[in-house]
Parts: sequence; structure tokens; C-alpha cells
Amino acid sequence: RSEVDRNTYSLFELEKGVPTFYYELEKAVADGFLVPPRAHSVPLKFQREGVKYNELSLEEQAEYEEKFWDEENGAMPEKIESSALNNWLFNIDTVDKVLEHLMRYGVKVAGGDRLGKTIIFAKNHNHALFIQERFDKSYPHLKGKFCRVIDNYETYAQTLIEDFSQKESDPIIAISVDMLDTGIDVPEIVNLVFFKLVRSKTKFHQMMGRGTRLCKDLFGSGQDKENFYVFDYCQNFEFFAENPEGIEGGSQESLSKKIFKQRLNLLLLLQQPDIPAGDGLQRLRGSIEDTLHGEVALMNPDNFIVRPHRRHLEKFTKREQWGSLNAEDALEVTLHLAGLPAELPQEDETAKRFDLLLLNLQLALLEKSGSFARNRDKAMEIAARLEGKGTIPMVAQQMELILDLQTESWWAGITLPLLEEIRVRLRELIKFLDKGEAVIVYTDFEDTIGEQSEIFVAGYVSADEMRQYRLKVERFIRDHANHITINKLRMNRQITKQDLEELERLLFTAEEVGNRERFEKVFGHQQSLGMFIRKLVGLDREAASEAFGEFLHNTTYSATQIRFIDQVVSYLTRNGTMDPGLLYEPPFTDLHNEGLDGVFCDAGVTKIIHLLQDIELRAAA
Repeated sequence: RSEVDRNTYSLFELEKGVPTFYYELEKAVADGFLVPPRAHSVPLKFQREGVKYNELSLEEQAEYEEKFWDEENGAMPEKIESSALNNWLFNIDTVDKVLEHLMRYGVKVAGGDRLGKTIIFAKNHNHALFIQERFDKSYPHLKGKFCRVIDNYETYAQTLIEDFSQKESDPIIAISVDMLDTGIDVPEIVNLVFFKLVRSKTKFHQMMGRGTRLCKDLFGSGQDKENFYVFDYCQNFEFFAENPEGIEGGSQESLSKKIFKQRLNLLLLLQQPDIPAGDGLQRLRGSIEDTLHGEVALMNPDNFIVRPHRRHLEKFTKREQWGSLNAEDALEVTLHLAGLPAELPQEDETAKRFDLLLLNLQLALLEKSGSFARNRDKAMEIAARLEGKGTIPMVAQQMELILDLQTESWWAGITLPLLEEIRVRLRELIKFLDKGEAVIVYTDFEDTIGEQSEIFVAGYVSADEMRQYRLKVERFIRDHANHITINKLRMNRQITKQDLEELERLLFTAEEVGNRERFEKVFGHQQSLGMFIRKLVGLDREAASEAFGEFLHNTTYSATQIRFIDQVVSYLTRNGTMDPGLLYEPPFTDLHNEGLDGVFCDAGVTKIIHLLQDIELRAAA
């Protein structure tokens, strides 16, 4: 089969308005499988307004003049913008007030004597270090144990994560810079502190997810975790209330994805028949095959991002698949596996950037590209900077190679295996290089913290509230099944804009449903109200069967194929719509282990996907 036809699920994977991850998280909270947050917005004056010279005390103004007077220009800014705070300006009282607020109002365990497990999301590494420093200063008896920074700069980060994951073990407070935003699974977490701006909806929900795990007997026998607290000092909840979709980053590829793709490109070139067997190239080729296969093998097929690509994952978790890739294989891996999350150990970002530089050099050397000289110069500059770190034992051990790299004559005989040796021997040293960051300023101006206010977080509603309201809405809709729009939705007839307006009028003027705001507080924002109602009422079985009538007409199908379609119809009757990805999961894989692709030919697969799309589109005006 062609690549396009074979990959029908990915080809037809469309945005459904509510991404699978959010739907699953919110539904799990509603069904009692996860716990909801209690969110508190806490106003901090400097965090919101910046530091204004004319609002400081006389003593503070003197400190301001000392630290912000520009000798070169003979001037001083009237205000330091809030964006500078925790970036290059670190104010003692701001951090102290946040920590005091957390220690006073955070959820306690051990009979109320100790703060429960907590993650503080910091803006950057320096911010994280400053928070830990201020905590240790305020609570010297807990210094070095209770509150720890866990990020990519920490040599023993994995050990600290394991310690944090233990119920009664220090640290109790983990200060994270991205490292704990996703992936960590600690049921005992009961406090999240947002001490940085978040503008990505995806990242925001992932961070919130750190606190949602159930935890039995957390507060004593029979006293389970029922919720968790979120303290937001940066108005993130207010931002997402006004901008529900957030501001996602562009389509820029992650560093890990770039490295994966460049390794794949290098492997394809090394597998060409004209590549000689000697000179260490075959060993390099085998090493790259092992590395790529190893990363794919650590992709969890149950991960919500990986799940839609499971068929491709199963194929390439077999080591023999990597021995002789063709162009179609490479395209399949690039489109469906490159960039997917793998359960790999955390690595320093600077080491990974060095990996990418050396991969670019290897490709440029093999392809005789003009980019080789530019990348070589970058490597020589890195070597020169490493030479200046010769007092560090790890650097001193590699000094002979570091000095060689700085001479053009050494590069004259460069080979792919030599470049790989450079990568392996120097990648762990790059973290010792100075990063040329802006000058950091520490101040001690008195900040102002306001009263915290509890705010509603759409989508995270208690199980009882959701169930009761859902029952009322479902009962109301069933009682009005003959309403023209609801009837159209059940019978798979196209609804119009006027139909949708009539439906909204029916729902949001009814006492049982309430206004739109109340509806969305429980169910979240629905981009397609028609689709939402359809999912509640399902499809009429005859209408669902009729949708597949033309597909089945005048064609002879096997008993397995007919049974497959009957299962699709049954699903639509119950649920009203169907994600094509479900056709590659049980019970459909009970009929054939490849699901839809294993039961029907390419044309049949494409037609079925189109029919499911059409059924969905008929519920949208």
C-alpha cells in the first residue's frame, strides 16, 4: 500500500475542538478518577506592576539609585518592568512573601504539622536557586533537605526526583524549571505554586496535571486526598479566563526532534551501497541504528501523544527494521515517530546542542556541504572556551583533544568516526562553559501581597456536581427529543445556523440547564454545541446504518467486514460520533490485530474514514 493510504488515521486526524488530553483529564476528574484543584490567585504588586522608583521609601530609593544608575548615559529608569522580575532582577521580599504565604496557607499533612508535597514552578535556574536560598535563610533548621531545586543543572536530579516521589522523604518542596512540568507521578502532591508566567494552554494543563492524582489515606486512615491547592502569583488563571486557547509556541521543532531527524538522515546515507565497509563506518552505522531503535523502544504506546501512532511504533520497535531503511521507511519514521516523547533519562540541554552540532558536521562532511566550514568554526570556538576551563578535572582529562580541535591542520584529516569520538568525549563538558547571561541584580524592596481569592477552574469539577448536572441536562434533552434540532442530530441530518440558534435558545433559557456560563462551568467551553448534544443522545440506529448503506450496497463483503461495520454502527448509536483512532483499538482489533487497515482495502479504509467525518460534520452548523 502507498504511505498516504496506509496511514489513513493520521491523514484524517482532525482537531475536534477539545484535544484528547484535555478531554480525558477533565472527564477523569468528573468521573472521580482524578482530583480537582482549588485555585487561588494571589496578587503581588511588583509581579503585576513592576518596581516604580517614586513609590519606594527613601532608603529603598537610595538602593535603587545605586543599582540602576547608568554611569554611561547619566540616567536612571523611572521603573523596572515586571518582566525583569525573576529574570535578572531578584527581590528578596517578593520571594519571602511567596514562601511565607505557601507555608501558612498550603495544604498540610501529618496531622497538620507539615506542608504537603509541593512543586514551585520557577522562571529560570537562577530564580530557582534564589527561592531555595531564601527558604534556607528563613528556615535554617530545614536547610538543604526540605526544599530543593530539581532541574537540568542539578547533577543528581534523578535521585532527587526519586526522593521527592517517596511519601515521607525529603525534599517536600521541589523547585522546578520545566523538568517537573510533565511526566512526574507523585500522588502526594497537594500544592502547586505558579511563580512564573505560562501562556501555552498545553503547558498549563500539563502543569496542573501534576496535582490531580488520587492518594488514599493521605491525611490519615480513611482520609483521602480530595483536591489540591494551586497558588498563582502571576495571574495565569486570569489570562486563561480571557484567552481559553492560550498562546501556543510556533511550530518550531524541539531540540530532541532535530537530533532524531539528523541521526536518521545520517543513517540513511551510511546505509547506501557505495559506503565502504571499513574505516569504522560500519561500527558508526550500527551505533546510530541502536540509538534510534533504543529511543523508539522507550516510547510508551499508552502515552496520549504516542497512542495515535501505535501502529508505526510497533513496526519500528523491532530492531531488524533499522538495518536497511528505504525512503518510505524514513518518511514514515519522520512523520510519525520523530519528536514523540520517549522515556529517556533527562540530559543537559547544552550536551544535546553539542550533539546536534556534531551531527550537522557529520552530514556536511558526508555530503560535501558548504556548511561544514561554518560548523567546524563553531566547534573550534567551543574547544577554545573549554581550554579556559582546564582547572576542572573532567576538562583536563580531555585537554589533548581540546587543543587538537583548535588547529586547522588536525581538521584536514577529519572522518565521521573521529567526529563521533569528539561528540562522545566532549558532550558532558559543555555545561561548564559560561553562558554569557545578563548581570543579575538583587534588591530588598518591600513588596505588597494582597488577599488571595479562590477562582473557578473550568473543566475541573467535582464528580458529584458533574454527575448531577449531567443527569439534569440529559433528562431535559431526552424530554425534548422531538425538538427540531435535537431530532436532526439524532437522525444524522445536517443542521443549519438557524437550527443551532434554536437549540441554544431552548437550552440556555431552561431552568434545568441554566445560562451558558453555568453550562460551561461544568462541561467546559464547547466549540460545537451540536456535537456535544449528539454525544449525549447518540445516533438513531437506523440513521447510523443508513449512513453506511451506500458503502455496503452492491458489494460483497466477508462476515468479518460486515461484523466490523456493525460494531461501528453500534458505537455511533451509543456515542453519536466516532474518533477514527478507535478503529485501531479493541474491540476492532479483536477482529484483526491491525484494526481497520487489516479488515478493509485502502479504498474501503478511506471511505469509512470519510463517512465518519461526514457524520461529525452534520452536527456542526
